[in-house]
Amino acid sequence: MIELDGLTKHYGDTVAVDDLTFTVRPGIVTGFLGPNGAGKSTTMRMMLDLDNPTSGTVRIDGRHYRQLQDPLTYIGALLEAKAVHGGRSAANHLLCLAQSNGIPRSRVAEVLDTVGLSSVAKKRVKGFSLGMNQRLGIAAALLGDPQVLLFDEPVNGLDPEGIHWIRNLMKNLAAQGRTVFVSSHLMSEMALTADHLVVIGQGRLMADTSMKDFIHQNSRSYVRMRSPERERLLGVLRDAGIHAVAVGDGSLEIDGVPAERLGELATAHNLVLHELSPQQASLEEAFMRLTAGSVEYHAHDGEPHAAPGRPPWPSQPQQPPQPAQSPGPAVAGPDTPRAAGWGADWREKRS
Repeated sequence: MIELDGLTKHYGDTVAVDDLTFTVRPGIVTGFLGPNGAGKSTTMRMMLDLDNPTSGTVRIDGRHYRQLQDPLTYIGALLEAKAVHGGRSAANHLLCLAQSNGIPRSRVAEVLDTVGLSSVAKKRVKGFSLGMNQRLGIAAALLGDPQVLLFDEPVNGLDPEGIHWIRNLMKNLAAQGRTVFVSSHLMSEMALTADHLVVIGQGRLMADTSMKDFIHQNSRSYVRMRSPERERLLGVLRDAGIHAVAVGDGSLEIDGVPAERLGELATAHNLVLHELSPQQASLEEAFMRLTAGSVEYHAHDGEPHAAPGRPPWPSQPQQPPQPAQSPGPAVAGPDTPRAAGWGADWREKRS
């Protein structure tokens, strides 16, 4: 369990994290969301004592990180995948971490196998791709078989198979009763992975709720109906005291009435329906709606702005000027992880 109580961080006059209080509970995947600059990375760094809070506290299973003996056996984290000495092999990098935290050498091979890097265990990390670095960072987080895990953008650089693997890994870790806290900007993936959401904006807590409730509270839910007898359907709904809005594609949208009730009403009046579908916003739409006022960096749709002192961007690509041609004959030219597996439980071996 991770507990934050009034956690605050100032950088001069800038408030990066502002009085955050929430609890990350075991047994579920908790997603950590917020716009760029919201304070997510700073919050996660303070959880690991990489940054000191200006005020407030954060505890891992009741203790500060600095009070943990052999901390990798309590909490594992992936914050910056490329923060690895490039001259070391993958196996030696993990071995250094293992030896500094009282973890047996055998655990290195186990986690490399778990993340699918056994075949490159002896290769130097400087030759790794971004996806391979991500897998190595995840291996480091799993090394101590911890009960608490932090992942910051864990799917960066992973291919579709890798994304599917890390999603199932996080779900499996939570199902084992571990605390799993994951930050990501990839909303479609977060919607498939997280059970609970913590959302911050400009350093302040904006939501701490289940995935289902977050989408329900921050989006419009309605039922769409479509019938070849639209006018008669409108009349039936009107007589039942139900307000329907006609939209451009010929369908009707109804708020606040369950689809089951609408279907029963249509059946009772022998109405043919071509569509009866509950509609709900995606996590991305709900997130955008909640955080619209706390976005720090706003981009603009449309054509890019020209830099000062330069001419405006052309609306159409322009051809470079052609050199003048002297008269003469025409010249002919060419046609223009493996699935997640923990291996042996080494904790039993060392007991």
